[in-house]
Amino acid sequence: MAITSKESILKVLTAYNPWWKTGAVNPKQAKTYKRFAFHEAMKRLEQTNLRRTIIITGTRRVGKTTIQYQMIQALLNKGVAPQKIVFVSMDHPMLKLSGFSDVLECYHENVYAEQDVYYFFDEVQYAQDWDKWLKTIYDMQPDTQVVATGSASPALMKGSQESGAGRWSVIQVPTMSFYEYCELLDVDRPQLPEHMKITSMLRMTQQQRTQVMMQLSKVQNHVNRYLQVGGFPELVLADNDIMAQQIMREDVVDKVLKRDLPSLYNIRNATELERIFLYLCNVSSEIVSIEAIAKELSGVSRPTVENYIQYLESANLIYQSWPVDMAGKKVLKARPKIYIADAAIRNAVLMDDSLLTDPVEMGKIVETAVYKHVAAFYYQQATSVGYFRGGKKGKEIDIVVEYPAAANILIEVKYREGAPISDDDAIAELCGEASAAIVVTKSASDFGIHNTKCGKDMLRIPAFAFLYLLGHAEKHGYRGIE
Repeated sequence: MAITSKESILKVLTAYNPWWKTGAVNPKQAKTYKRFAFHEAMKRLEQTNLRRTIIITGTRRVGKTTIQYQMIQALLNKGVAPQKIVFVSMDHPMLKLSGFSDVLECYHENVYAEQDVYYFFDEVQYAQDWDKWLKTIYDMQPDTQVVATGSASPALMKGSQESGAGRWSVIQVPTMSFYEYCELLDVDRPQLPEHMKITSMLRMTQQQRTQVMMQLSKVQNHVNRYLQVGGFPELVLADNDIMAQQIMREDVVDKVLKRDLPSLYNIRNATELERIFLYLCNVSSEIVSIEAIAKELSGVSRPTVENYIQYLESANLIYQSWPVDMAGKKVLKARPKIYIADAAIRNAVLMDDSLLTDPVEMGKIVETAVYKHVAAFYYQQATSVGYFRGGKKGKEIDIVVEYPAAANILIEVKYREGAPISDDDAIAELCGEASAAIVVTKSASDFGIHNTKCGKDMLRIPAFAFLYLLGHAEKHGYRGIE
C-alpha cells in the first residue's frame, strides 16, 4: 500500500477531526481560557460581507492551534454541521507528503461533498505551494472559509503580499501579556473601571492614583514569576518552573533553530544561527551593530548575520526596534534595538539563576517585557514602535510609539531604585511635543506626576502596574495608551 493512499489520508483526517463522530471538540484541546486573538479571529470569520482568509501567526507554544480548536467549537455551538469543518495539520508527515490536492479531495469524496465548508490548516507553511493553494481556494470556492496558522510569519507575510493581497487577514499572537497570565491563573485581580487607561492616571489626584495602585498591588507578587516563565499558556500552568524552562528551550527555541528555520530557508549551518541567537539573548534591549556581531562571531559574514536576524524575526523569536525621528533632531545611524520576543525565552536560553537578582539584567528583562507589551498592543494600527537616539550627545528614549499624524508616546524604562530622570534626559527635553510621556519604575511606591522644565507632566508608574493596565486596556478594546 502506498504511504499516502486515500485510505491512509482518511485515517489521519478522521483522527484529527473527532467531532465528525462526537459532534464536539475534545475539551482538552479546546481549553476554557480564550486569548484575545481568539475573539479577533472570530470577529473576522463572522464578517460575511468582507470575506478573508484568516492567518494566525506566532511562535511555537503560544496557543495558535488551541485558538483553531476553540473556533471550531464555537462554530459547532452555532449549529454548523460537524462534517462541514475539517482540521488539517500540515506538520503531520503523511499530510505534508500528500499536499493540499490529495487531502482536500479525500475529504470531499469521503466526508462532505459541498463547498460551503470551513478549512482549518495548522502550520500551513509546511505544505508545498501553500500560498498558491490558499489563493486558489479563495478565488474558486466563494462559499469556503479558511483559517490557517503558521509559526514562520515572513513566509506568511510574503505570501499575503503576493498571493493573498486583499484576501488575507493576518492576526499576530504574541506570548501572553501579564494581564492574560493573571487571568489564566485566576489570581485575585484588581477591581478597575472598564475605561481605565494608563494615561487616565495623569488626570487623577494623587489620592485617586493611590487607590488604583492599592488595587493593582494584588498582582505585584506575580510579576517576577511571569518574567521568569513568560507568556506560554502551558508553561504558565506548569507546577515545575525549571521543567517549564527546559520545555521552552526544547520546543520553542531548539525546534525553531534546528528544524523549522533550516527547513524553511535551506540553512546548512544551524550552529551559526544558534550562535547569533545566543548573542542576541545576551544583548536584548540594546542597540546592535551587524558589524560587531560578525566580528564577535568570527567566521560569520555580515550578510549571513543580517539574513539570520530576519529569519529569527520571521519565527517570532525576536523583535527589531528601529530609530524614529523626533523634533527635527538628527537620528544617529540607523541600527536596530533587538528584543527577545519574551523575556522568559532569554532566561531559558541563558540559564543563569542570578538574572532575577542582578539589577542590570532585571533592567533588560523588564524593558524587554515592556517593549513586547507595547508592540503587541499596537501591531494592528498604523503606528510603529521604535526608539529615539539623537542630538549632539546621542541621548536615548527607550520606546517611542510613533503616530503618523499625531504626537508620539514616549516611554522610558528606569527599573532601579529611585528611577532618576534629570531635566536634560531626552524624555524630559522632548515630552513637550509628545501626547504622553511615561517613566516605568521599579518600586511599587514610585508612582505619580513627574514635573518637567517644559511644563508637560510625565507619569511615573511601576512596571507591574504598567504591564497589567496595558493588558486591561487591550481586553476592553482600547487601541492606544491614551
